[in-house]
Amino acid sequence: MQKKTATARSRQAAVAMILASVLTLTACTGDEEVTPAPTTPTVTTDATVEPDKTAVPEPVLPTTWPLTGVEAEVADRPAVAVKIENTSAARPQSGLEDADVVWETIVEFEVSRFIAVFHSKTPDEIGPVRSARPMDIAIVEPLDGLFAFSGAQSRMVTRLGRSEHLQLISNDAGDGGMYRVRTRAAPHNVYASVDTFLKEAKDGLGAPAEQFAFAGSLDEATAVTDGAETGSVSLRMSAAARPSWTWSADHDAWLRFENGAKHSSAAGKQLKATNVVVIEAKQVDSGMDAQGGAMVPDYKLAGERGKALVATGGKTIEARWAKGGSAKPMRLETVDGEPLTLAPGNTWVELVPSQSGSYSVD
Repeated sequence: MQKKTATARSRQAAVAMILASVLTLTACTGDEEVTPAPTTPTVTTDATVEPDKTAVPEPVLPTTWPLTGVEAEVADRPAVAVKIENTSAARPQSGLEDADVVWETIVEFEVSRFIAVFHSKTPDEIGPVRSARPMDIAIVEPLDGLFAFSGAQSRMVTRLGRSEHLQLISNDAGDGGMYRVRTRAAPHNVYASVDTFLKEAKDGLGAPAEQFAFAGSLDEATAVTDGAETGSVSLRMSAAARPSWTWSADHDAWLRFENGAKHSSAAGKQLKATNVVVIEAKQVDSGMDAQGGAMVPDYKLAGERGKALVATGGKTIEARWAKGGSAKPMRLETVDGEPLTLAPGNTWVELVPSQSGSYSVD
């Protein structure tokens, strides 16, 4: 029999010791607390509860009409902007007394034309409805609503059609809502109903965003708190357009005059405004031509700023206007750059050409 070497015997002894240690540790686990290995918690889902994938949150409507600041239960409907004629053959117009906002602009041949915006009220008849002009886009785009007109140059229709913020209603295109009356001669005889226009509205069109900032009351409006006493505001918008406004404490509003005569509606009511905002803006050539090659003007509004005058509550205050882009509402500020608020009620905006127009207060 072979004898084991000392080295082999040492190795065997070491292995025996290791085995003995392992057995000892294993035996001791019955007396010592053993920390269990961490486990991942199991998450269970109640199979009886299914998420409602069809629920759509109700729209949150403002508590004041966004275009007038008047507190009321606001209807979830879009604003309707309509192009209205303002020549002697068109007066007296229908529906202007019910507009939340009316913009007056100068078009070719130095005559004025209105963009009447309806939201809080929907008159049965408005008109005469006339053709669109280049400056209309920057005025109506911020409303994200309907724009109705009767007639426009093909290039003008193309420009309007590029807007993602407007649903166009064109009489020439055969859209519904417009008709001709027998009491006026063409082209001054196209009339419409706001409710009929609203029936044409596409799904998803809702109430417009606020276009101007409003105070909580007449006494809190900026012109009333910081302005100067004023009895009248006279404008020379062009050689043919000279409207004016006179403050009436009895009506608590500014009354409109057209070239010195009362400007009344077809219903016999003199037109009035809670706020009159005069905007000085540069008039430019739109690149379109009218009869005889006459220039069709436009106004530089998008991305611009300029001087303004705000008349509210028998007072006026010098102001500034700014418009960040075509689809952005016009912002009014004091000359010190502070936000300017109007009184709750309707507003007329007079777009005076800065190069040739003027205004005065008394």
